[in-house]
Amino acid sequence: MPPGLIALALGGFGIGLTEFLIAGLLPRVASSFAVSEAAAGRLISGYALSVAVGAIALTAATARLPRKQVLVGLVALFVIGNLLCAVAPNYPVMMLGRIVAALCHGSFFGIGSLVARGLVAPERKARAVAVMFAGLTLANVLGVPFGALVGERWGWRSAFWAVTAIGVLALAGIAALVPAPAEADSAPPAGPRAQLRAFRSSQVWLTLTATALGYGGMFGAFSYIAYTFTEVGGFSATEVAWLLMVYGVGLVVGNAVGGRAADRDRDRALILALLGLTVTLTVFGLLAASAPASVVLVFLMGLTGFAAVPGMITRVTDHAHGAALAASANVSASNVGNALGAWLGGLALSAGLGYRAPLFVGAGIVAVAVAVMAFAAWGARAGRAAGAVGEIP
Repeated sequence: MPPGLIALALGGFGIGLTEFLIAGLLPRVASSFAVSEAAAGRLISGYALSVAVGAIALTAATARLPRKQVLVGLVALFVIGNLLCAVAPNYPVMMLGRIVAALCHGSFFGIGSLVARGLVAPERKARAVAVMFAGLTLANVLGVPFGALVGERWGWRSAFWAVTAIGVLALAGIAALVPAPAEADSAPPAGPRAQLRAFRSSQVWLTLTATALGYGGMFGAFSYIAYTFTEVGGFSATEVAWLLMVYGVGLVVGNAVGGRAADRDRDRALILALLGLTVTLTVFGLLAASAPASVVLVFLMGLTGFAAVPGMITRVTDHAHGAALAASANVSASNVGNALGAWLGGLALSAGLGYRAPLFVGAGIVAVAVAVMAFAAWGARAGRAAGAVGEIP
């Protein structure tokens, strides 16, 4: 394993912690700044919106720069944002820190995935991306309990100081261990106009759509999973934390399995992962009242939900001929899907359909993703047969 991949994974771990740890710190942050819980919650939604905007804006703005140089700059921005959070004297500065930290999120994973795949042989590119994303999946497992534990023992600011330190280590690691751009990049950087040409490919748009729908279905169910556990499954509120960690372990396993499967037969692996998620969410909705079944199914939900991630990113960048903007757009698509899924799941609850409903809604959304992905795979095969790789004739 190239050491540069470890540095990229450490950066992904730090960025993931920033995203997730705030959930365990909200009561203390709200109390410290004398704001309502709703206002504190905007530190989460503001971060998510900034991810979607920053992924496109920063990738476009840095399109002509060497990718290693851009990654170093993005991690520096991440460090500055978390440092602002750690020293924030008031709520507006705290929000500013969250926004600054979030701006690097999408571009880091988009550009970093291109650099990661350039560090290994072509037949291992999806596994390389999976290694980089392993940091994010571990952060999902550890983020909330890490924030809650550190915040309780040393105060909420200490959590942001810890993440700032991780960012500094990642910055040093990327600067020292990631090879020079000409060696690490799978394609030379191109200007914004050339990057935008990648979006002429129908395969790029189909992959982005499948990404948004796949994420949207999983997140639509996950957003309300705590209510499903307590109101349907009969779990206590204190048991929800370890159930979420079971889900996080599923993400880690799914990321590793999905990377290997995508290197063997990517489109087949993506269709099977999405189909598996559809079945898992449907069965979960039917068996949510069973505690043992819920434990198994929340693990499978994480596994099948994240198994598609490495393949989706390598697919969109292959059909975009290595355009970093397309890789970052994939991250934005996942965030748009998250918002869509949470909104549709909320509509189902508001309609009085019960706490199983978000699981069925999520299954329906992912079923559409299966259809989109199957159509994209057929189109890619037809395009190759016609001599126009990646285009639907």
